[in-house]
Formats: sequence, structure tokens, C-alpha cells
Amino acid sequence: MKIKKSWKYIISVSITLLIVIIGTFVIFFNNRIGNFFRNTDTISNSDDVYVKFDMEAYDKILKNFWMPKNMMSDAQLSEIFRLSVQKVTSASTTIVNHDATSTEIMLRKAIAIATSTADKRSMALNIASVVLYNLEPIGRNGLHSGLQEVAFRQTVSNISSSTDLYKNLDIPIGSNIDVVNGAYKEKALELAKASTTQAKEELKKITYAHNVLTDTNSKALYDQSKIEPTVFKSIIGKTLYFNLTRVSPTSLQEFGRAIDSASTSPGMDSMIIDLRGNIGGALDFVSAFLGIFIGENQYAFDLYHQGDMQVQRTTMAKFDELDRYKEIAILTDNKSLSSAELMTSTFKHFKLAHSVGQTTGGWGTIENTYPMETVIDPSQQYLLLLVNSITLRGDNTPIEGNGVEPDVSIDNPKWRSLLSNYFSSPSLIKALKDHASAPPVKI
Repeated sequence: MKIKKSWKYIISVSITLLIVIIGTFVIFFNNRIGNFFRNTDTISNSDDVYVKFDMEAYDKILKNFWMPKNMMSDAQLSEIFRLSVQKVTSASTTIVNHDATSTEIMLRKAIAIATSTADKRSMALNIASVVLYNLEPIGRNGLHSGLQEVAFRQTVSNISSSTDLYKNLDIPIGSNIDVVNGAYKEKALELAKASTTQAKEELKKITYAHNVLTDTNSKALYDQSKIEPTVFKSIIGKTLYFNLTRVSPTSLQEFGRAIDSASTSPGMDSMIIDLRGNIGGALDFVSAFLGIFIGENQYAFDLYHQGDMQVQRTTMAKFDELDRYKEIAILTDNKSLSSAELMTSTFKHFKLAHSVGQTTGGWGTIENTYPMETVIDPSQQYLLLLVNSITLRGDNTPIEGNGVEPDVSIDNPKWRSLLSNYFSSPSLIKALKDHASAPPVKI
């Protein structure tokens, strides 16, 4: 069967992925989470619900945490629990054997000291929180409440609940494009007269709101789900420039529309993908995005989980329209994190692009959430946020703590003269000289 390679196909798949993510999100808060998130194999049989809660966390960590058994065994984990109990109780704590049974006995003795239900609950929660915080990488794992889980999922989906683009323009939510244009012109004219830093920042804010709310596609997405755009396109000579501000379920769809809109521009020969300041997002994006350059079901990268290399493959068909961009540069800095780092590494590994800028931040972990089944507060659902896997560069070095080094570092005073070692397009070289050390082009 012939594979469709149009952006209609890509956009359709992107929308489907978004629906699946939102559907999973809804299912979660109706307490019908599937086996992907569950672990009921070894939950403690303790009759003390607070001890049972902490022992469920113990079991889930052993089963799902990224480290192999020789690095995170019963012995290592029980010692972390002992130190955490000691920290929470401020008392010297001993354990008979470093195993699950002795850990449960230790927890029972510690929690029995608490004299009220509230104190027992607080102690159980604090012990679990301290344990999780101290798992490697430090501070990357944690205990989430239901509200924190909402915020976590919104962050992944690029949904901002703290900003209101309509409010920035002082107009009602859902106002049509004519109203948006009118409000923007009025406020922009007023702010242009002022020369203060505050006025300049406010002008940037309303200009961004105007750009989002006057684009039919981005306005519809924002009105429906409060999802803000992540891809901003410019044309610099014969170079197509993208500022990918973060990775979200809509990023591929936005990129596709931008490529489509540039298809009528003659002579385009190169591309810049600016990932500076991009903190990453959904891992699936990297497999899909790489696919539109090299084809579907190709090797993409490896994830490392408990001693095993887990091969990830591309999930999208090759898009022939991208063939016109013979050279690609990726811009990075030390705030390029997570999926943005993995994307940079894979494009370099497959010789699809060279990177320019600074070494990325070195945040190479993939986190999942695991709901706690033991109820210690009827009004609250708790979840473990655990690093399930770590990402690897093309040379099998962990991205975590190392980052991805640029081919051309702008920290080198002679970096501009080095560009011709990696690129031949005059347009691309000029665009990099002008923009690689300047702030990202967003508006």
C-alpha cells in the first residue's frame, strides 16, 4: 500500500496523537487508568495503611525506576528508606537487614510514634517524598498530588492556565479577529508613545497575543484548549528559520503548516531550527519529527532502562517537500533540555544537521507517573513521578549530566569563521552569523 506523504496526512496523525493524549488525561481523572501505569504485583499486605503506602512506593520504585538492579537493589533502596526515616523523625534509625521485610518493620516502628491520623499521614508522605527526592538524578523524582499531576500534564501539553491572551488585550474571551485587531492597534499606539522598559515589555506581550489570536489555526487551538503556539517561522534570504520554543503535541502540526506555507517561496535551500531555551516535552515528538526527514519505522535512538537498551523507531513517513533544504543548522544553548537535546543528538547522528551555539543543559531523563493505589487521604490522589528511562546520544553516552556539544561553539571568538567548515549555503552562513548569538526570532 502506498504511503501518503502529504501534510494533510501528517496533520491528521498529529491531531490523532493530541486526541489520544487528551483522552488519556481525561481517563486518568476518572480513575480508570490502564495497566500501563499500574503496578499491583508486590504491594505490602500491612494492616497499617500508612506503612502500606510507603511500601507500595518501595515496590513501584524497584519495578519502574531506570537504574539496573545492581545499582538499585533491595539493599540500596532499603538504605535510602532508612536514611529518609532518620531525616523525617530526627532520630537515629537502624534496620536489621537491608530488604523489604526489614524496611516494613522499620516503617511500622517509626510511624507508630505518631499519635494522630494527621501525623501518621504526614510522616508517611514525608518519608516517601524524601526517598523520591534522593533518587538519582537528585530532585528529578517526586510525590505528586492530583493537582500537581494536572499541572504536570498541562506543562507537557503546553497548556498555560496562568496566562490569558485575551485579557492581555483587555477584550472578552473568544473575541473575533476584528476585535483582536482593533484592541491591539489601540493599545500598541498608546504603548509606542512610552519609552519605559515596562511599556516595551507590555508591547511585546500584546504583540504576541495579537499574533496568536489573529492566526485562524492557532486561535482555534487556543480557544479550545488554551494551547499556545510552539513554532514561529521566518524567511531569512534563502533560509527558512524556525524558532521551536518547546515541544508539545501540536508542534509537528505547526511545523507542517509552516513548511506548507513556505512551499511557494522560490530558491529556498537551507533551514535553521532554533532550540535555544526549549525545555523539551513529549518524547514521541522526536520519533515523529525525525521520521518526516528519514522515513517511517527507521532506527531513531535508544532509551536506557534497568540495564536494557530500548530501541525507538520513527513513526512518520518521509515528507518529500523537505528535500529542498539541503543544509540544516540547529541552534542550542545551555537551556535546551530534554527532548530538544535528544532531537539535536539524533539529527547530528544521522548527519541531517550540524549544531551551532552552546552545549545543551544535560537533562536526559524520561519521567512517568505511577498512581498510588493505597489511599491515605480520601480527598487526595497521589502519584509517584519516577525517572523511567534515560536518553542516550548517538555515541551511547547519556545526555544526562553531559549534554550535546555544538559543532560550532559561539564561545569560540572565531566561531563565525568556522561556519564554512560545516555549511556551504551563503544564505545559511549569513543567517547564522547574524542570529546565532542574538536572541531567538519569535515575533
